[in-house]
Amino acid sequence: MVVALPTFVLPSRILLAFVRSYARTSLWLLRIVCGIKVEWRGIEKIPRGACIIACKHQSAWETFALYAVLRDPAYILKRELMWIPLFGWYTWKAGLIPVNREAGLAALSRMTARARQELAHARQIVIFPEGTRRPPGAEPVYKPGIAYLYSKADVACVPLALNSGLFWPRRSLRRIPGTIVVEALEPIAPGLDRKIFAARLESVLEEATVRLIAEGRRDIAISEAAQNAQDDGTATGSTS
Repeated sequence: MVVALPTFVLPSRILLAFVRSYARTSLWLLRIVCGIKVEWRGIEKIPRGACIIACKHQSAWETFALYAVLRDPAYILKRELMWIPLFGWYTWKAGLIPVNREAGLAALSRMTARARQELAHARQIVIFPEGTRRPPGAEPVYKPGIAYLYSKADVACVPLALNSGLFWPRRSLRRIPGTIVVEALEPIAPGLDRKIFAARLESVLEEATVRLIAEGRRDIAISEAAQNAQDDGTATGSTS
């Protein structure tokens, strides 16, 4: 963040390039240091222009990793994050969209107005439908913000399923080797009734997420079994 300070007086595209480089470098370091790889599926389904991306939120991982593949994302985030020194300044410079979660409908109206401004510049609005991180397998609790935004934005919504929480658990320093899978699902066209949209989004996103979590848990189990077998072999050799 200190190194990037000069970007405050440069065009926003320079900061975007810096953040994208940071995301790609971080993914490389996760692979080299922690043994965490990433597999992107269906990314070609994401429009390069204006759209909404409804992303599952299990980990801090997706708050930066999506910059590696999205053209010009604008995250919706809680307002308090913009008060953090340096970090908050960058969110302002990058044109991210704050929301006051205590302000109810007024907050939704302000959030949507800002989102429509960014959509007019062909940006991709990234929103976490549950509003906060949820551990893998937790009962889904979708907030009304995503359906409200969809009803006012008049753009397609791309559900984004993932299993990052298995490998980068929330509120933990642990990093578990394996492959994070991110899957873009079929875009939901604009114009649906708000309730129909909300039901469809939750259905397809949760179904895909359950599948990816099961896949990730099999990945972890196989890795742990292989590691245990290796440890047993090493112990046997030492005893001999």
